[in-house]
Amino acid sequence: MTVETGSASELPADRAERAYSSLRAAIIEGALTPGTKLGEETLAAHYGVSRTLVRTVLARLVRDGLVASPHGRSAEVAHPTLDEARDAFVVRRALEREAVLRVGARWDDGIHDRLRVHVQAEREAWADRRSAASARFGGEFHILLARESGNGLLERYMSEVISRTALILRIYGRDIDQGASIDEHDELIALLAAGHVDRAADHVTHHLDEVERKTLRADPPAGDPLLAVLSRY
Repeated sequence: MTVETGSASELPADRAERAYSSLRAAIIEGALTPGTKLGEETLAAHYGVSRTLVRTVLARLVRDGLVASPHGRSAEVAHPTLDEARDAFVVRRALEREAVLRVGARWDDGIHDRLRVHVQAEREAWADRRSAASARFGGEFHILLARESGNGLLERYMSEVISRTALILRIYGRDIDQGASIDEHDELIALLAAGHVDRAADHVTHHLDEVERKTLRADPPAGDPLLAVLSRY
């Protein structure tokens, strides 16, 4: 992962924000895999911030569910269990439905245009075969949806649960069709634009039901990973 170091005049808080965004993207896109150690000294040198600020960044990622920090051990990229994954989908369905209903009540041309621009970026990344970036844009579409609800607390909780489910999809979601997900985002916008708010809420609930079904339909191989691979031959 290549990261710009930023200008010498950049404020430490801005560098910390850049470090957070960089690490979050790297984890969600699967460049940093579960179990990867996140050494404070290494990160501090890489991003040009103090270890104190690195701890703040890691704490945010822990709240997002992307990083685990077991007591007495260094931080590492999280690996949610299947039970934790199912819990995340339960919460996300409830929040997502509420976000859609609130967006529908506030719908205007500005919301329509902002959502369409985001989906276009998602589709362009997919067309360019940047599948990891397209998937990240896909998750961020739902964060944007929550932002358009006008409820800051809903946006905050949505951002956290979507980060968790994005990591879950990178670990378990081998059968997710990103192209189909983009089409469903277009369909959601069309329903909202037509004033079919209840149908839009049902649409997003069905979408998440299908994502969960395809993602968590079977337990991953357990035990020795070497034997798990050899068992298929």
